[in-house]
Amino acid sequence: MEVTKTNDHILCSKGVYGCTFGLLQWLKDKHNIQSTFADLGSEEEIKRNIQTNTTCVYIETPINPTMQVIDIPLVTSIAKEKGIKVIVDNTFSTPYLQKPLKLGCDLVVHSATKYIGGHGDVIAGVMAGNADMIDNIKKTVRKDFGGVLSPFDAWLLIRGVKTLAVRMDRHCENAEKIAAQLKKHPNVKAVYYPGDKEHAQSSLVKKQMRRGGGVLSFELNGSYEDAVHVVNQLQLIPIAVSLGDAETLIQHPASMTHAVIPPEQRVKMGITNELLRLSVGLEAWEDIWQDLEQALNTLSS
Repeated sequence: MEVTKTNDHILCSKGVYGCTFGLLQWLKDKHNIQSTFADLGSEEEIKRNIQTNTTCVYIETPINPTMQVIDIPLVTSIAKEKGIKVIVDNTFSTPYLQKPLKLGCDLVVHSATKYIGGHGDVIAGVMAGNADMIDNIKKTVRKDFGGVLSPFDAWLLIRGVKTLAVRMDRHCENAEKIAAQLKKHPNVKAVYYPGDKEHAQSSLVKKQMRRGGGVLSFELNGSYEDAVHVVNQLQLIPIAVSLGDAETLIQHPASMTHAVIPPEQRVKMGITNELLRLSVGLEAWEDIWQDLEQALNTLSS
């Protein structure tokens, strides 16, 4: 709302959270604010998709749920040449693992419900940027739309921030171990985790992230029905659309977080019917893997 008006254009990363997609669709239907989803992997790709009425570049990195990483300094350098604002959804990384403002972006948004809260007991959002821009947002968008956090929910976020670094290190350690185990399982076709040394953008991850984070996705050697079957066989890990909690959570993007996105668009984003997203928690990693392994093994039988 702060950086767009009727008839403007938003350039987005190839994939976004399902509810973000829904908001972009609402902006299109109500205000004729168009959006384009592009790979943004090169200078040529970015420049080709910028239009004369582009006022905002909106990116997730890593992208939910494909774990693709966007080069923030590259995007921001091109956008600044043309006077375009850059907004980064930094929910997956948190300020501990990635600092988009230092990499050149204008605004950072977080679903603080996730890692910043860290305990699955608060619904909140956080926006950060330069003082003048944030002050203007507080005087207009926040005031007029009324999104104000309660004092108790704010206190819960303060509590979460106190342990953020410790929790994120544990999330990362567990995710690294689970990713390694998943890669060896015969019923797993592919694993997507930024902290994996074999990740397609490993060098970029090292450049702009401290570690790979606590979320990974993996594709099964199977079908939509097989993916649903696996999550239903889990005994320790709950099925939930959230992430960043102390406990491990799993979900099926095609039928849950990204169900609002038309199937053909999901495919373009890299979200297949066999893809599962895992938010790796703080439990003993051996317990997490034991539950995943027994569920995956049921496909073989």
